[in-house]
Amino acid sequence: MAPPEHGDEKRREQGRPLPGGDLPRTPGAGRLRRTVEERSAVPLVWLHQRPRWLAPLLLGVLFVAGLMAPGPVGALCLLLVALFLAWLAFLTWPSLTAQQRTPRVLVVAVLVVLTVARVLGY
Repeated sequence: MAPPEHGDEKRREQGRPLPGGDLPRTPGAGRLRRTVEERSAVPLVWLHQRPRWLAPLLLGVLFVAGLMAPGPVGALCLLLVALFLAWLAFLTWPSLTAQQRTPRVLVVAVLVVLTVARVLGY
């Protein structure tokens, strides 16, 4: 077997295999959704190649740090968690039912309220 010509092939062999097919796109999507989906491809592949436990662990650490850290530092940690979850919710939104969308909206809303409370000093 010939050695890989690009670093991408070498990395793909080391991590979990990538799903086959083209970039996932939402049929009939507007300009904003198409742009977000295209720009999200690289970070999603990067996340996919990391161990499955890494993202939940980092989100948990950021969440606990957000609750424990004072003022702006805690608010920033909570805001990062909220943005990450909102990004994932946005990407999966078209494939979700109303019953699946509700908890995602509530979690992001609670995180935003906690972030604002941190900024205000609560």
